[in-house]
Amino acid sequence: MSKRGKFIVLEGIDGAGTTTQAGLLHDWVRGQGIPAVTTREPSDGPIGALIRNALKGRIRLPGSAGPLPAEAIALLFAADRIDHLHAEIEPALEKGAWVISDRYLDSSVAYQGTLIDNAWVQEINRYAVTPDLTFFLKVDVDVALARISGTRVSKDLFETRDLLTRIAAGYDRLYATHPGRADILDSSLPLGEVHDKMVVAVKAAFPRDP
Repeated sequence: MSKRGKFIVLEGIDGAGTTTQAGLLHDWVRGQGIPAVTTREPSDGPIGALIRNALKGRIRLPGSAGPLPAEAIALLFAADRIDHLHAEIEPALEKGAWVISDRYLDSSVAYQGTLIDNAWVQEINRYAVTPDLTFFLKVDVDVALARISGTRVSKDLFETRDLLTRIAAGYDRLYATHPGRADILDSSLPLGEVHDKMVVAVKAAFPRDP
């Protein structure tokens, strides 16, 4: 039986660089001779695709001119997370691969939990497994918005200054309340420096593996 892999999550507001850093970490892990899988939330599964369309404003309730209610989006994220775990994350871990996810549970706490009842958001996600290691890429909202404007054709519903400011505060509250839940890295630093700090943290967390 293969040794179970490690589950590593990268968290941060939009524009923090989670996708880029997840790719760099994936390449480094594979360079150590360890099988690795990079994934993301919303996932690439059927519910994840539905969420992506909802966040782009492409899905609306009949008779409504606005986007889906925040509660509906929160439930979709929770459903997608369970599907993601069963269809992709757990099978890869059981085969011994390291799974690196671009966002996971803490994003629901920070994003949806900032807009609606936080305790309810955590309750509907209580079946989510705990990652072995979480990184929070902390970045100023203005820097994040500049990155988003420079790399994307269209923005998601959450990608406004007001919402990103509230979400950043949500992450800060989460990690202040639960010290040690995540390794906090300054994502305004050059890509290579952030990656190097991440590698140091991974080696410290799993000294016998890499």
